[in-house]
Amino acid sequence: MKLTKMSHACVRLEKDGRTLVLDPGAFSEADAALGADAILVTHEHPDHFDEERLRTALEANPEAAVWTLRSVAEKLSPAFPGRVHTVGHGDTFTAAGFDIQVHGELHAVIHPDLPRITNVGYLVDGGRVFHPGDALTVPDQPVDTLMLPVMAPWSKISEVIDYVREVRPQRAYDIHDALLTDLARPVYDNQIGALGGARHLRLAPGGSAEV
Repeated sequence: MKLTKMSHACVRLEKDGRTLVLDPGAFSEADAALGADAILVTHEHPDHFDEERLRTALEANPEAAVWTLRSVAEKLSPAFPGRVHTVGHGDTFTAAGFDIQVHGELHAVIHPDLPRITNVGYLVDGGRVFHPGDALTVPDQPVDTLMLPVMAPWSKISEVIDYVREVRPQRAYDIHDALLTDLARPVYDNQIGALGGARHLRLAPGGSAEV
């Protein structure tokens, strides 16, 4: 499986000639979802879900489909009947040849005064890749490659480190990093790498790796 890191929280996975895209939001490249056979969206926040990008991708490929939670599905379903699927915690399905399990229910706490929205994570092909969206969800099975939300308004580095320790992946690649400056990256790399207990890796936008 080929993993390509797009900007911020977006990831492209390719296998057997088919492409799965996760969270092509407004912080990602304008063409991040183009060419996708299937698109997964973890939640409604604009850095993970950009309606225009998804509409463009679905119009470009009449066979493409989206799997997401209800709040996002409701915005797309009327224009693309039968192609937008609503999922929740515990669901399993196959998208573009990838086997997907849904884990998690709520976005991480940003502040106690703010209501929490729904957020789901996606476990791909039996744990080869896990993308948690905006939550520190721990799947109930081993994870090879964890897409690690490394920096967000709702987290601090000690929580990120403890999350890696709890999931215990073979490797963790940074996502959710658009707000992380180049000056701060070595601090995060050193601390997570030294304390997380797993290989901590980073790809520049457009960079790829085999997982």
